[in-house]
Amino acid sequence: MAIVKMQKLGICALNRNRKAILETLQSMGIMEMRLQELGESCGLTEKDTQAARAKYEKRTACFEHALTILRQYSGGKRGGLFSEKEFLDRSDFDDAVRNRHHYNVEAADLLSAERKIQECGGIIQKDENLKESLAPWRRLDIPMSMTGTRKTAVLIGTLPGIRTAEDILAAASGNLTKPSAVSCEVLAAENEMTYTCVICLAGDEHTVEDSLRAAGFVRPSLPVTGIPADVIAGCEEEIRDQKQIIADLKTQIASYVKEKEHFRIMADYYRTRAEKYRLLGQIPLSRNAFFLEGWIPADQAPRVTKLLTEKYDAYVEAEGKQDDEIEPTLLANNRFAESAEGVLESYGLPQHGRVDPTAIMSVFYVFFFGMMLSDAGYGIVMTLVCGILLWKHRNLERGIRRFLKLFFFCGISTTFWGFMYGGFFGDVIDVVAHTWMGVPKDTAVLKPLWFAPLNNPMRLLIWCLFFGIIHLYTGLGIKGYEMLKDRDIVGFFSDIVSWYLLLTGLILMLLPTDLFHSISGMTLVFSEGVSAAARVCAAAGALIILLMSGRSRKNWAVRIALGAYDLYGVTGWLSDVLSYSRLLALGLATGVIANVINMMGSMFGSGPWKVIIFIVIFLLGHTLNIAINALGAYVHTNRLQYVEFFGKFYEAGGRPFAPFQTKSKYIQIKEEK
Repeated sequence: MAIVKMQKLGICALNRNRKAILETLQSMGIMEMRLQELGESCGLTEKDTQAARAKYEKRTACFEHALTILRQYSGGKRGGLFSEKEFLDRSDFDDAVRNRHHYNVEAADLLSAERKIQECGGIIQKDENLKESLAPWRRLDIPMSMTGTRKTAVLIGTLPGIRTAEDILAAASGNLTKPSAVSCEVLAAENEMTYTCVICLAGDEHTVEDSLRAAGFVRPSLPVTGIPADVIAGCEEEIRDQKQIIADLKTQIASYVKEKEHFRIMADYYRTRAEKYRLLGQIPLSRNAFFLEGWIPADQAPRVTKLLTEKYDAYVEAEGKQDDEIEPTLLANNRFAESAEGVLESYGLPQHGRVDPTAIMSVFYVFFFGMMLSDAGYGIVMTLVCGILLWKHRNLERGIRRFLKLFFFCGISTTFWGFMYGGFFGDVIDVVAHTWMGVPKDTAVLKPLWFAPLNNPMRLLIWCLFFGIIHLYTGLGIKGYEMLKDRDIVGFFSDIVSWYLLLTGLILMLLPTDLFHSISGMTLVFSEGVSAAARVCAAAGALIILLMSGRSRKNWAVRIALGAYDLYGVTGWLSDVLSYSRLLALGLATGVIANVINMMGSMFGSGPWKVIIFIVIFLLGHTLNIAINALGAYVHTNRLQYVEFFGKFYEAGGRPFAPFQTKSKYIQIKEEK
């Protein structure tokens, strides 16, 4: 439960060591660079590295594209559900970097092969389209471009509708004044179109064509001059040739599968180089030296100072924080609390000097999640799935690993509360025992270690509200701790102790009343001394709030008015406490739905085939139930932290620590110490 103390360092070194120093800091990944815009009169400049950066970004994209091609054409596996980096020895990485020019050529060959495949695909598509458009003309045994001979005219074209040869012949001869030789052949009739070839005497060409045009005749617009059947045969041959070329290219691409790991190394190498040159272009330079400053964990500052001073003869100086500067926030928690850091980051990081609530929040988070899901079977499934994934994938990205660890602990909590409530996939053990094993229906096989919420929901409601009060009191206590740390003693008693007195007094006054008895079924009797103490606590707390909430105002009337308004805030506390009834609601929903699923599966009886029906309903129903209610538990547990808990003390505003580090996507280098 701590925020890592940060130290700002200023670095000045010779330009000849600039790249080496940046590469060292990048490989260490522990320093966040702080870059400022240069003033016109400072006498410093910035080196233009845009061309080099663009070159490395282009090469990164080239290797990324090459990896995509390998997955697409060589049957390589796509990325799994989780992004997991491969650990690589520094020596293996250096060997790959030394051979980078060879891998650049191979990646370029892959991209060229893909372009050729796309070109071949375009040719095949063009030939397929041409074949399709020539299919109706396949019976034409003369070239498409033929217009006739010395004594005859040839009219090749289409007419709308389905026509017979006699219809076309009549339309063609309709305007001839004397009998003349006209021949007509229907080549195809499809899609409400008739494909025809009409031959007539050369002297009658214009008359026949005009008659045909009046009937809707149109010459084809195909860019073909040869005989259709020959052109189609040529297309088919070219398609076969292009497919063979594609097959050869795919074989060539498949031969590069052995280089996949090297391509990944190169992609990360050039990605890192591009990031380095991005920073290089923003560093202030003089003629002989350059200047850097940035934030680093304070415990690492001596190590970095010694390294840069001894190895690169740099001047390193510890600097103080400026008034308008916000230190980056880096959290340091144990393995359990670390799993909930993502929940806190989603809301906002704390600033330096404030409390990191992750450790306390993580305990309540896991506790409340288990109460909401509250089924031992579901908890065991969640724990096993997350545990197996964490064990199998050791190099997961940090955010995903934290998420899985959080749900692993939530699964353990769910298992605990499931056995406390007597829920294991609902009441499946009792249902199986009653339906197939002859156990009497009035006999419970799996008994709760505590009590069954379905049988006594009001008892669980009281406990949920009790846990909620503890949660809220803890949040108020953290606020009091921060006030004491800031030496605000008056504020501690006015804003913290007063509310503890008022709320505790009101709770003790409520417990022995008939209202509490009607809700909980419990009868509590306090001695007169305890009752009097409760009234005194409530009155004292209310009086302090009334008089001290507006203590910043000198006008007593305004102070009393502000105090009365703050005193009205007790209704907000009531609504906050009632919000914890969702622990009851979601817990009951999980159990009721699970029991209904079991009942649906067992209502068919105890025959052999009915066992299969029960298993199918059981698997489908409980899979859906655990998915829906786990999501509900996640959302509502977050809400209890964000609204009720954080609302009592937490003020975000910190910014995450973003160190200058290796931008790797595929590999993690094992640095030698």
